[in-house]
Amino acid sequence: MSSVIASTRFSVLDRSRTREGHTHGEALRDTVRLARELERLGYHRVWVSEHHGVPGVAGSAPTVLAAAVAGATRTIRVGTGGVMLPNHRPLVVAEQFGVLESLYPGRIDMGLGRSVGFTDGVRRALGRDKGDADDFEAQLRELLGWFEGTSPTGVHARPAEGLTVPPFVLAMGEGAGIAARLGLPMVIGDLRNREKMLRGIDHYRDHFRPSAWAAEPYVVISGTVAVAGTPEEARRLLIPEAWSMAYSRTRGTFPPLPPAERVEALSMTAKERGHYEAGLAGHVAGTEEQVADELETVLKETGAQEVLVTTSTHDREALLDSYRRLAAITSG
Repeated sequence: MSSVIASTRFSVLDRSRTREGHTHGEALRDTVRLARELERLGYHRVWVSEHHGVPGVAGSAPTVLAAAVAGATRTIRVGTGGVMLPNHRPLVVAEQFGVLESLYPGRIDMGLGRSVGFTDGVRRALGRDKGDADDFEAQLRELLGWFEGTSPTGVHARPAEGLTVPPFVLAMGEGAGIAARLGLPMVIGDLRNREKMLRGIDHYRDHFRPSAWAAEPYVVISGTVAVAGTPEEARRLLIPEAWSMAYSRTRGTFPPLPPAERVEALSMTAKERGHYEAGLAGHVAGTEEQVADELETVLKETGAQEVLVTTSTHDREALLDSYRRLAAITSG
């Protein structure tokens, strides 16, 4: 194993993707089961996501799901990738993470993003609009203030105040600059657009200001990693998500994951085929040797301290096998 891989942390974001023929409840329980296995395999942390009104995602309440994951595990770090801060009042978010950290001390992460709903309908239902994302930096400062006890309101966040829950900024768009200014760790993707990712990382490192939360820059790169016995098997892991993305781009809704064999039998329009093929391209996928080589390259390019793997597929056993193979690569 290369020294650069050996010195890198590997973690997982599981988005609780729903699958054709399976319920939302199964998707959530799959996430909890996967977390137990990831802990056994030695992964550093497991994160869950926030999506509202999306047919293909069961994870709509990340702090609730994080509590279930933390309760089912003992040592692995647990967090959110992320809580979409513009959807919530910072005080309530601080209270939720304060409760999590109090129940599971030293294991909770606070990954925070600036997205506001997937559609206009979802944003209306949340009482938000796209402009709320513009206030992300101010919302983030307010949230951190609740932990530091510096709110000008005179109110104290219980039990959050005085606790240290590591915050991470999901760096989409302006996120890299915000993470740098506030001196926070940054999560950036995706692995398919290396040039854009590298620009964001360079900006973050160049403008980073040390803070009470982080003395120096900390970069987590995120994206799909699929490992299998053959390149063809690894590619099949990518097929369900690639089709779901193509479907959402052409029809405006993000569906549950279909089995790979159903996708392979579909007749696609030229537009669908274009989005589908693009969805299959650029990921880190292949045999153990191929993935190790690609990971070494991207880690040398980025200097990242951590990789957050975000793979989703219909076949959960094949997904678990991929994580087992990846763990074997990263642990030697």
